[in-house]
Amino acid sequence: MSTPPAPGAPSWLHCAHGADSVADPVGCRGIQVPGHTACLAHLLDDADRDAYFAGLTPGTDIDHRGTPFTETLLSSLLGTLRDPATGHPRLGDAVFESATFEGAARFDSVTFEGDAGFDSATFKGSAVFDSATFQSDAMFESATFEGNALFESATLEGIAVFRSATFQGDARFESATFEHVAAFESATFKGSAVFESATFERVAVFESVTFEGVALFDSATFEGNAGFESATFEADARFDSVTFEGDAVFRSATFQRDALFESATFEGAWFLSATFEGIAGFRSATFQRDTVFRSATFQRDTVFKSATFEGIAVFDSATFEGIAVFESATFEGDAVFVAVTFEGVAVFESVTIEGDAVFVAVTFEGVAVFDSATFESVAVFDSATFQGGARFDAATFQADALFNSATFERSVSFGPLVCAGRVQLSGAVFSGPVTLSFAARLLECWRTRWSSTAEVRLRYATVDFAHAVFEHPLTIAAEADPFLLPGGRLAEQALASAPDATVRMASLRGVDAAHLVLADVNVSGCLFTGTVHLDQLRLEGTCAFDEVPLGTHWRRWPPVRFTQRRTLAEEHHWRASQPTAVRGWNVAVLGAGRIGPAQLAPVYRALRKASEDGKNEPGAADFYYGEMEMRRHDRTGTTRAERGLLHGYWLLSGYGLRATRALGSLAAAMLVTIVLLMGFGLPQDSPKQTATGTVSPGGGRVTFEIDKADPQYPTGNRFTSERFEKALNVTLNSVVFRSSGQDLTTAGTYIEMTSRLLEPALLALAVLAIRGRIKR
Repeated sequence: MSTPPAPGAPSWLHCAHGADSVADPVGCRGIQVPGHTACLAHLLDDADRDAYFAGLTPGTDIDHRGTPFTETLLSSLLGTLRDPATGHPRLGDAVFESATFEGAARFDSVTFEGDAGFDSATFKGSAVFDSATFQSDAMFESATFEGNALFESATLEGIAVFRSATFQGDARFESATFEHVAAFESATFKGSAVFESATFERVAVFESVTFEGVALFDSATFEGNAGFESATFEADARFDSVTFEGDAVFRSATFQRDALFESATFEGAWFLSATFEGIAGFRSATFQRDTVFRSATFQRDTVFKSATFEGIAVFDSATFEGIAVFESATFEGDAVFVAVTFEGVAVFESVTIEGDAVFVAVTFEGVAVFDSATFESVAVFDSATFQGGARFDAATFQADALFNSATFERSVSFGPLVCAGRVQLSGAVFSGPVTLSFAARLLECWRTRWSSTAEVRLRYATVDFAHAVFEHPLTIAAEADPFLLPGGRLAEQALASAPDATVRMASLRGVDAAHLVLADVNVSGCLFTGTVHLDQLRLEGTCAFDEVPLGTHWRRWPPVRFTQRRTLAEEHHWRASQPTAVRGWNVAVLGAGRIGPAQLAPVYRALRKASEDGKNEPGAADFYYGEMEMRRHDRTGTTRAERGLLHGYWLLSGYGLRATRALGSLAAAMLVTIVLLMGFGLPQDSPKQTATGTVSPGGGRVTFEIDKADPQYPTGNRFTSERFEKALNVTLNSVVFRSSGQDLTTAGTYIEMTSRLLEPALLALAVLAIRGRIKR
């Protein structure tokens, strides 16, 4: 009956030298040398050891599991395996599992032709594998290197397993070549881990590795995937000039000191939930495919200066606690910064983003610097929060720039910048004073809230301010010349196709205009209905309104000709919708709604008051004309009698604003008066006075009665030059409200009375119209 193995005994026949039933029931764990009951270290007879060595030749398989090696014993063993052709030891399968190497273990330049097994081996001194060649698998799982582990220029052609190995000294793998899988998961490097210029041709696994000393991977090449999931770098981690030709996975990795990847090349980079407690340096790094820093935490400064992202770059939910520098970086694909927090300054100066730039729900607690940045596709800053300043000086947006629902908590000087598409600030909140300087095609500020003073200086833009809210003075002004920068003027090539630099207002609906100033802005297409306190709107400089259609229109009889005046876009829309509309009225744009005269009359009235308050009488006259036109056409709020009165007022004098029409009406009235007087008002002959008296027989006073015959209605030729002269005299006196003293028939008397009532009124309207055009 065989004796059961002692607890903890190895699975092989072991030496058991020094076994003690109490202290160490196992004893020496070295495998027995074939033909002996002791391991190589405990062969007591030198002749037996020499006989064993004599049976070894270069390339022989050896098995010394659990054997304790001194430096001398190992040297003797390897000496017997030295290949005369190369002068270096050559081994077949070499099994050193659980072996212990007391001194320096020198395997430098050794060739392992078979598997090399060092699992659970202990190297108490230096382990030297410099220039060694492992032609098959190299197994160092759970090995312990108490001294330095040197694998410089080693070649590992098979699987290299260092799983759970412990390197208490420096581990140097400079220029080592791993031709197959390199597995270091759960290994611990207490000293420096040096992999400079190493080459990993297949997968490299450093999952859950702990680097307590400096980790140096400078100029290393990873041709397959490199996995550093949950790895911990307690000292500096240097990956400068590293090439990752496969995916580099640093998921949940922790860098407790500086992590430097400067000039590194990543085929794919995955830093999900990684933590950088020191400086994270990616200066001049190249990311050739997708790059993911999702939920990564950067506790100190982060530098991506001059980095190149050729694929999608994803930083969603990342946190930058220090300065984040992306200066001069290039994003050839999309740049995604969703829900990112920048606690320090965020520097994107001179950055180029060729794909979509997505900064949705980002929080900038420090200053956000995008000076000279170039966005070649859509830039989305929706729901972003700028707690510090926001700088976009000389930035270029070649597509839309969206800042919907963004929040600017401090004073902001936004621009000058160029946007070839739309700048959307809809729903944005500006808590402090703001200056916006944009050269853009369209500026949308729907429901934007301005809680302090604001100045919006624009070029080229069409501005939609519908339902914007501002509690302090806000100025929208057009810039005549390109914006000035410290180095010259802002380049506007992105807007080269624009017809001109005119700034146009599209809508002020729902706005309280009490604090609004428009300067040199074209409002010809602006929608004003629904604007509150429009009478307090200030129009400075040249604010051009739309005009009525030019020329005479023969579409129907009688022909129509409109007197030139400033009109609202909504009047254009309403007139264009009428069945009898002539060409030249602009049709309503989508979303303009159905507006009629009842809604437009108050708008014209408010603009008239605003112009009057601004001492612009000619402008006020045009708005008064528009108000009267809308009242004349309003069939809901204006009675028929009032419409008739307004129609006559319009027909005779253009509401007292058209001097030529009033003078024409006066001339027509005078002509009619003259014709009527010549035909019916002037008598045939002027009646002569007759004196009739009675002389008393006794003499004395004579009393005469002077009388004149009633004027007789004319007969015969009534239209003579003499009668015309008399009629003209009567008419001219009537214009100035004087009596001519001319004898008239009864009809002529009534004609003169009517003339003296109507014609002075028409003259007064003409004078009033002229005064309205020249008064300031």
